Amino acid sequence: MLKMSRIEMIKELQAKGLGPVAISERLRINRKTVSRYMAMETFEESKPEQKMDRPSKLDPFKPLIQQWLEEDRKNRYKQRHTAMRIHTRLVEECPDYDASYPLVQRYVKSLYEERRRYEEGTQELVWHPGEAQADFGEADFYDASGEKRMYKYLCVSFPYSNAAYMQLFGGETAECVAQGLQDIFRRMGGVPSRIVFDNASGVGRRVSDQVRMAELFLRFKAHYGFEVTFCNPYAGYEKGNVENKVGYFRRNFFVPLPTVVDVQTFNQELLPGCEADWQRAHYKKGVSIEQLFTEDRQALLYLPGKPFAVCRYTHVKTDGYGKFLVDGKHHYSSSPEWADKEMVVRIGAHTVEPLLPTGEPISVHLRLYGTQRTDTVDVRTTLSRLLRSPGAWRNSLLRDAIPETLKSGMDSLERPELKEALQTMHDLSARYDFETAVQAMEKASELGRITSANASVLAARLSTFDPQEPSHVDLSQYDSLLETEAAIQ
Repeated sequence: MLKMSRIEMIKELQAKGLGPVAISERLRINRKTVSRYMAMETFEESKPEQKMDRPSKLDPFKPLIQQWLEEDRKNRYKQRHTAMRIHTRLVEECPDYDASYPLVQRYVKSLYEERRRYEEGTQELVWHPGEAQADFGEADFYDASGEKRMYKYLCVSFPYSNAAYMQLFGGETAECVAQGLQDIFRRMGGVPSRIVFDNASGVGRRVSDQVRMAELFLRFKAHYGFEVTFCNPYAGYEKGNVENKVGYFRRNFFVPLPTVVDVQTFNQELLPGCEADWQRAHYKKGVSIEQLFTEDRQALLYLPGKPFAVCRYTHVKTDGYGKFLVDGKHHYSSSPEWADKEMVVRIGAHTVEPLLPTGEPISVHLRLYGTQRTDTVDVRTTLSRLLRSPGAWRNSLLRDAIPETLKSGMDSLERPELKEALQTMHDLSARYDFETAVQAMEKASELGRITSANASVLAARLSTFDPQEPSHVDLSQYDSLLETEAAIQ
């Protein structure tokens, strides 16, 4: 078979009027060959012969094998079928199976190779059910005081269905990413098979061909068993779906600016709000996003039996006031007893907790983010120090933190009575909580006298009162007794 370039020369010389002999001599090609190509009228490429698969004893069982391997993708690596296990199951469960193990082994190997070629060749262009993209956006909100502040929100989208979730955080740390993903996983009831990230500092970074992930996120990834892909440099289109979702959420969920009093409560409300948005039709497929997400959900990996503890532990050195530094800018209090000591701190996405050697938290602080210096104090931790030095009451942070009525009542007390009131606050805080103790003592102050007996009765009453269910018990007699006792004293 001559090359097309030589055949084309024959036909060109033929068109100029040369005969077979002249063309043969000029091109040094056999005359019979020249004559044959001169007589040809079509030069279309013929369809190549295709190998036909010969029937195999395994053919009737291939759909079942494929089903088992597809189900394996939801399970941990060590709990997946090997070729030998597939062969054993077929022998045990299929009476008409009579194929050999090598036949199964070759077929399973071919399936793995085909899947690998398909995923490596199309993973950045074609999105399959159960695959997700993740990225952070930022938007302004109002806080409880009416001040405007900026929050980050983690967006997790599913390009196959165009469904997405989001969660609000103060920053983009590994704790924020892991906490947001875990809350979304638990809401969905499963784990995406693969998540594509940008070079987010909280997760990790791609440097040339090397990817370095944060230690906490590595532990989180191992716990849930999903695959992580980082975008290639200058290839933001590889996660274009989630970038579009970031803008969509900002325009449709955060205009006008919402008020965020408690981030964790706000996040709980965001999850069903995101799902309500799925009622609209997919921009291309003509069916609802909610309907398509059922396929995403079916492809999710199973949730582990236990959630992951999204936190990291670090050793800190406190200053003379018992305060310690986190993230280079943010100061938090432990308690005066821990001044100038080393301690362990547990850091989560939303909280910072200095710990006792037993592991119990001394206090729980809301975690702060940003580049401005902050100073956070848990006034409850000053109670034990005030019990030893009641004279510091007037200049204490605790005094500034309690309601004005209670503050005035305690200011009027003599030193022994003040110490007794502080002891009562300490005891009730331990028995109930600090807020209940303050409310009870405020009520006692309004009734005329702060005593341990008055405050204890009121605290017990407050701790059992359910504002959701109106009480049918007449408590006016107890109020009268308290007022009478205050009048007598």
